[in-house]
Amino acid sequence: MDAKRVGILTSGGDCPGLNAVIRAVVKSSSLKGWDVFGIPYGTDGFIEIARGKYQPDELLLTKHGYALPGMLKGLDVLQFLSGSVLGSLSKGHPEEPAIAETILKGYEVMNLDALIVVGGDGSLDIIYGLAEKGNWNIVAVPKTIDNDVPFTEWAVGFTTAVEIVTQALYDLTFTAASHERIIVVQVMGRDAGHLALHAGIAGGADIILIPEITPALTPELINGCCHQLMKLRSSGRHFALIVISEGVKDSHHQSQKYIGDCLAEAILQQTEHLCQNHDPDFCDITALDIRATTLGHLQRSGTPLSLDRLLATAYGVKAVELVEKGEFDHVVVWREGQVQSAPLKPIIKIIKKCHADGVCAFPVDPEGFMVQTARSLGIYLG
Repeated sequence: MDAKRVGILTSGGDCPGLNAVIRAVVKSSSLKGWDVFGIPYGTDGFIEIARGKYQPDELLLTKHGYALPGMLKGLDVLQFLSGSVLGSLSKGHPEEPAIAETILKGYEVMNLDALIVVGGDGSLDIIYGLAEKGNWNIVAVPKTIDNDVPFTEWAVGFTTAVEIVTQALYDLTFTAASHERIIVVQVMGRDAGHLALHAGIAGGADIILIPEITPALTPELINGCCHQLMKLRSSGRHFALIVISEGVKDSHHQSQKYIGDCLAEAILQQTEHLCQNHDPDFCDITALDIRATTLGHLQRSGTPLSLDRLLATAYGVKAVELVEKGEFDHVVVWREGQVQSAPLKPIIKIIKKCHADGVCAFPVDPEGFMVQTARSLGIYLG
């Protein structure tokens, strides 16, 4: 078997499980006698390589990852670490031709037989374009806490992010109950509602708002939220949890950095309006304190769960297998209970069209099982 020179990079937002992918690629490749080179900070690493900041041999990874100091030296711990030891940047398309040419030059300096790209839909779109220009041999591994990459049921990092949000909802339940509060929790997901929906169900939310079902905070939606809160209050519940995805727009159909605060304010105004218009049932809600909290980048942190480690490891091994078979321009996917692969070109076509149309490439199915599950539990979805 001919020895190969394989590059690996992580691009876009970080998430738990990236290091487990790197570990699996390095360990699997080492058993074949291949060399694996870690490209630092996504495609920016190729720019630095072209400019002479890094020499190829400096980027060689060993089966133990990096030479960790002290007692950790040599221990295989990468699968337990969050973030990315290679660094991960998300700066958008290299629009200037000179920058693109520098990236292509850096790739040539590395003299790679193949490049394994670990990224979300945006990163895959960018790197696929560069690969076409430079005739790169690429294999993609999907990772994103948004879980919005087409053709795969699971992306690396999603299940851990769901657990982090679920734990936050669990913790917030007790402060909400103690102070008789309505707490609005804003979560990530960009224009997809997978994270909000899964974590909201697991975390016991009373209301879950996702862009696929409630794209904006319309008066009808706010009124529906108020009636849901009134029903909870009538049943003896003096607190509530609301989960809203960051992709939901405000009442003017505009994006807001803190859409959770907009929702809290809208609910407060509507309940006061209903109370003042001689509907006494809503007067009790106006007495409740409504607070909004944004979890932010905590959702990208934390030790990857075993499921994410297993998924990342299986994806990394599959990526090496595809390189060995020469099946380039493919993405590793999870479908029908197992790791498979799919051609990358039609996926990129979907991603490009969706980005141009301003819609999600792999949205929540409004009629899907998870939505039906939430509705069957009495969760208000709009």
